[in-house]
Amino acid sequence: MSAPVLAAYSYCEAITGQQARNFAYGIRLLPTPKRRAMSALYAFSRRVDDIGDGTLAPDVKAARLEDTRALLARVRDRSVAEDDTDPVAVALSHTADHFPVPLDGLDELIDGVLMDVRGETYETWDDLKVYCRCVAGAIGRLSLGVFGTEPGARGAERAPEYADTLGLALQLTNILRDVREDAEDGRTYLPADDLAKFGCSAGFDGAHPPAGSDFAGLVHFEVRRARALFAEGYRLLPMLDRRSGACVAAMAGIYRRLLDRIEREPEAVLRGRVSLPGREKAYVAVRGLSGLDARHVSRRTIRRRA
Repeated sequence: MSAPVLAAYSYCEAITGQQARNFAYGIRLLPTPKRRAMSALYAFSRRVDDIGDGTLAPDVKAARLEDTRALLARVRDRSVAEDDTDPVAVALSHTADHFPVPLDGLDELIDGVLMDVRGETYETWDDLKVYCRCVAGAIGRLSLGVFGTEPGARGAERAPEYADTLGLALQLTNILRDVREDAEDGRTYLPADDLAKFGCSAGFDGAHPPAGSDFAGLVHFEVRRARALFAEGYRLLPMLDRRSGACVAAMAGIYRRLLDRIEREPEAVLRGRVSLPGREKAYVAVRGLSGLDARHVSRRTIRRRA
């Protein structure tokens, strides 16, 4: 690996370590080439998210997102030189040369962030799934391009579907965790028909639920939906090699534990961001490395087939 490419990956890994609180715990478990590739994907995705979350006017955000799409086209066309001044582009181009990552997934991410810029809301879960697939399911499929599946893994043709579903589970957990923060930014992600069903259409502009609402009922309803997505997405684990499976199990395990906390105390999400302490994240990472989750899924799949 040339010095410019190595420096570009180091830059991406620094961004990942500084900004990816939960993601970084998982990718530490990967061998160096895969860890670097995941950092490149994260750094590009972070750039897209930062544009969407920034304070620029919507038209300026849209223009910058299209500039980022043009950069992605250069990566896709293999026209980024190793000494290019953009280290993220250099690292992502090297990753695309060495792993079968579906770069169209990053186009989907840009499409999803453009939905945020336009201030789109979602009437139904089917509507919200379109957004979640863009901003999270696509990342799951991109990551699978880095992980790969084990030779001869049973049902491996469905691996992209499971990776996509796991992304949806993580994104729905994010939406529940950030419901107050998103409301303060003028964003509502939960489906309008779910909000209406539980008397929460007035939104979440304070530390308490809307008067007369069944906020706990809403949260528990969405938690059940997320758990079903996790259960389906976890079927990916036995298809991966040990360290890739550990990475996925660690990242997903952290979010599942967040979901447990949210379920136990729904109104906590209205008072601030629910998070896990570092020691608990480390425990989840060790559990993932042990392969316990993958073996559990394998046993459950075998029982289902029997």
